[in-house]
Parts: sequence; structure tokens; C-alpha cells
Amino acid sequence: MHCRVVVEAAVPVFDVETEDEAIRIAISKTGEMLNPDLNYVEINMGERTSPEGEELPPAFIAADEALVALELEMTVFNVEREEHASRIARKEIGQRLENIPLEVLEVETIEEDDDDADDEDSESESTDSNEETDESDGDGKADEDDEEILPEFEDLVE
Repeated sequence: MHCRVVVEAAVPVFDVETEDEAIRIAISKTGEMLNPDLNYVEINMGERTSPEGEELPPAFIAADEALVALELEMTVFNVEREEHASRIARKEIGQRLENIPLEVLEVETIEEDDDDADDEDSESESTDSNEETDESDGDGKADEDDEEILPEFEDLVE
């Protein structure tokens, strides 16, 4: 089973004047801490709401310092259950983001595609049909052509 895990991070930013500046710096700072080891983690602005349900900006500024809510999203492969996926995501992200509180917001199971198995079946069928047409010639020209091509290839490799 594969899961998509969204983790909320509270990133502190210093010496900022506006919310937009705080958000840009927080995303940049988080990206630097995660890369290159976790370059597959998507960083998005978090969503905050007041107790009354009013939407608030993801950054809270006081005395030129900000606390920015970011959502970090990653896919965890081959897990047993959703709880296992959330623990893996928290551990992987938490190791890179020291002293930044994390909270798992969402764990969503991803449907596994059977396209890979279908592609393998179709490739083997096409290979089988090509072999049948080569054998159906009956005069052995296909085998002779293969033998002529191989020595030329070997000469090029040497």
C-alpha cells in the first residue's frame, strides 16, 4: 500500500516585515533543510483558521519575527497501514527540520496502478507475435539476417 502524507510544520522566521516576505523565506529555508535528501517533498503554504472559522494568513508576525504554517507533502511507498506511513513521514521530515514542530494533518491511501502489469503482458505478447512471424517465413531468412547484423555490430564495438 502507498500513502500520501501531509505534515504541518511551524517554521520560525526572523527579521521580516510582511506576511509575504515571511512565507517566501520560510519556504526557502525549509527547502534548503530538506534538499538534496528529500527533494521529493512538496512544500505548500499552510491553511489556518480562527476559532470562528475565519481564514487567516499562514504567517503570524510579532516584533519582526514570524511563525509560518507550511504543509509538507510526501508519498510513502510499501507501508502496512496509514499509521505506519505517518510515522515514516514524520521521522524522515523531522530529521532534517530540527527544532521545528510537526503535526500529521492527513494520510491518504493511493490506489496502486495495475498498468505496470498490463504493460509487461502487452510487451510479452508483442514479442511472442514477432517471434511467430519470423518463424512463419519458413525459409530461415530472419535467422540469417540476425547473424549478418551481429558481426558488424561486434566490429563497431571493437
